[in-house]
Amino acid sequence: MPERTPLPEPDRAAAEELWAAYRAQAPGVPAELPLVESFGDSVEQADELLALVRRGVKTATASLIGDEPVPEVGDHWIACDGAGVARVVLRTLEIRLGALDSVDDAFAWDEGEKDRSRASWLAGHRRYFERVSPGGVGTVVFERFRLVWPEEDAAVAAGFSRRIASERPGGTP
Repeated sequence: MPERTPLPEPDRAAAEELWAAYRAQAPGVPAELPLVESFGDSVEQADELLALVRRGVKTATASLIGDEPVPEVGDHWIACDGAGVARVVLRTLEIRLGALDSVDDAFAWDEGEKDRSRASWLAGHRRYFERVSPGGVGTVVFERFRLVWPEEDAAVAAGFSRRIASERPGGTP
């Protein structure tokens, strides 16, 4: 198994700066700093998954109930790189709670990992959830999101998503 470098705590100052920049161009966004976290459980995984988000390949994520409060549609959150530096603001588009095995082909595709198949998604997420939750895999939070800030990253991600929409199982979300 490859070595995993544990994630540092998120850089709160960088997150506050990124959030302030986003709020300056998005009237009506709450002043309170949203959830700030990295994808995955290692520096390497956080960097790999964030790169997929910034390219528009990854537009969904899954977590276990109890890790954090269950997000609501319209919530924002800030994703950090493996060094804990805030890089992008994401906005929740859809939430579904269910068993791990209830994942469908379209969600596995939207996660953007490996070959984007349901089979590889299940294998990878089963390993991940068993690693981070030794007590067992319970209810999964299936979340779809959109990258909204910085503008340049949001434009790249949206453009990629439009270009590959026809390849997605079930069409566009």
